[in-house]
Amino acid sequence: MDKESAVQSLTDVMAKFTAYIGKRLPTDVKAKTAKLRAAETNPLAIAIYDSMAENQDAADKLDRPSCQDTGVIQYFIAAGAKFPLLGELEEILLNATLEATKKGPLRHNAVETFDEKNTGTNTGSKIPWLDWEIVPDADYALIDVYMAGGGCTLPGSAKVLMPGQGYEGVTEFVFDVITSRGVNACPPLLVGVGVSTSVETAARLSKRAILRPVDSQHPNENAALMEKLLEEGLNEIGIGPQGLTGNSSVMGVNIESSARHPSTIGVAVSTGCWAHRRGKIRINADLSYDILSHEGVVL
Repeated sequence: MDKESAVQSLTDVMAKFTAYIGKRLPTDVKAKTAKLRAAETNPLAIAIYDSMAENQDAADKLDRPSCQDTGVIQYFIAAGAKFPLLGELEEILLNATLEATKKGPLRHNAVETFDEKNTGTNTGSKIPWLDWEIVPDADYALIDVYMAGGGCTLPGSAKVLMPGQGYEGVTEFVFDVITSRGVNACPPLLVGVGVSTSVETAARLSKRAILRPVDSQHPNENAALMEKLLEEGLNEIGIGPQGLTGNSSVMGVNIESSARHPSTIGVAVSTGCWAHRRGKIRINADLSYDILSHEGVVL
């Protein structure tokens, strides 16, 4: 396949996949909401979970987005240094977003800041947002697609704590964010917590945290324990699905961390709503692909 044909082929795949994740939730999210529904005892909460499931069935049958807010498109890329279309990937994902907007159809959500003008294409200044990691000696690309909706973005927050506040300060910050704004994000939420040196590194890690599978664990034993305790504590608040009370406020809590400066603890929170529109795809060197987030996908 010549380069022009290869670029067009990958653009088509990414356009179809981007449109697809707006309509069908990833396998782990569907399994988790079903598990929470089975454990729920509040009749109103049970009815809401049933309505969520009906929404998913309707979106599947009608081939339409499962939420009207299909968000701002963000791509998180871990690309091999030897991936054959590395230099073309930015243009490919831009054109994939343009095409997915038509195929979805996706709501037009890219408003040029300060001009206050909707571009009508879901593209604009630095949108779609691309977050890059280069993998040495690899020839594949792993791409996470995320629809950053307005509701699930509202609770997002970051700050730098004084070191004496410790991990108790991290916990307090997470609870403050979720109890003050979490109801706006359409719970049960997947809560991503970033712990690092500064606000920008913590924020980036918190977003990467909600791209992880719902029931995954941090490799560090202490961090994994903190994930568990935060999940249990947030569920005890009783926010429930859609904020109307229930046994579970969150689908889970994922923490991503880095080494930090001894004088600071940067902490950030990102949330994914119950309709957590994300997908992971692996593009191989021959441009064949494997969809890792959804089972039984036909693009």
